[in-house]
Amino acid sequence: MQNIFIVYTGGTIGMVQDPETGTFVPFDFELIARNLPDLARLNYKLTVHSFNPIIDSSNMKPSIWVEMAQIIKDNYDHYDGFVILHGSDTMSFSASILSFMLEGLQKPVILSGSQLPIGEIRTDARENIMTALEIASAKENGKSIIQEVCVLFDNKLFRGNRSFKYNSAKFEAFRSPNYPVLAEAGIYINYNREALLDNTDKEFIMHTKIDNKVAVLKLFPGIDPETIKAILNSNARSIIMETFGSGNTMTDEWFLNLIGEAIRNGKNILDISQCKVGSVELGRYETSQGLKALGVLNGYDMTFEAAVTKLMYLQGHFEDQASVAYWIEKDIRGELTVND
Repeated sequence: MQNIFIVYTGGTIGMVQDPETGTFVPFDFELIARNLPDLARLNYKLTVHSFNPIIDSSNMKPSIWVEMAQIIKDNYDHYDGFVILHGSDTMSFSASILSFMLEGLQKPVILSGSQLPIGEIRTDARENIMTALEIASAKENGKSIIQEVCVLFDNKLFRGNRSFKYNSAKFEAFRSPNYPVLAEAGIYINYNREALLDNTDKEFIMHTKIDNKVAVLKLFPGIDPETIKAILNSNARSIIMETFGSGNTMTDEWFLNLIGEAIRNGKNILDISQCKVGSVELGRYETSQGLKALGVLNGYDMTFEAAVTKLMYLQGHFEDQASVAYWIEKDIRGELTVND
């Protein structure tokens, strides 16, 4: 019998419709259990920890991430796997930060949820929960097949820090265009063995320090210089600059001067693309050569969610900006592909 620990944070999966307002509001795990009688047929020992109060994932914040990580750490030695039921809107942010906070993970931590509440007739919740539980319990030769933080949605298992929510109207809510799907559930669950992390014999370490002094500069044609100045002069230690194509920006002298001044003043500026597929290639085009010369950092093919949370993790881990700058360009949890 497998011991599985379920962390219920809230989200659409456990919501009910308020008869007066017509809006969906969070309920408790008992609603989920009543709508999933098949849970009792599983050969699993399930333990449930419900957040109190239950939260909508739009209210997710670093203190809750720390609480989730601590729950896993406290129960790590007693369970074979963990399933976190979580709202889909910020699921990839939570999966990404947990991947950085839980170093050397040798057991599965599967985040899942649904697009429709579990009480709805056509809900996707039942399939998502049952598949997440099966993957969380899967072992070979006494070892967990999955040894990382993942997102399970619509029969596909994604590396958490490679995923993002792309659709709010389909059951196929998540994608991972820059990294292969880890597993796909049909009649059988087929694992993509070559894509899985193997943390066997690594030490499991939990990190809880998070520094959220991160800002975002999303470029667009005609952006006002004063807007750029306001972001660059904020109290953020690091700034994610969402650029065009493979990391390109305008080459106006005033813009490059502002970027250079911010870097000289101790800011880390990370270049990630607004494109969902592909990688930043600083210096490939003239429009990014100047950035590379100034010391702008390469975000390669990181998702926005991974870039934000990795910076928060690194800034909590290191007080000096140079160490943050060094490690942000390194692959530490399978979150990026470095192109030589």
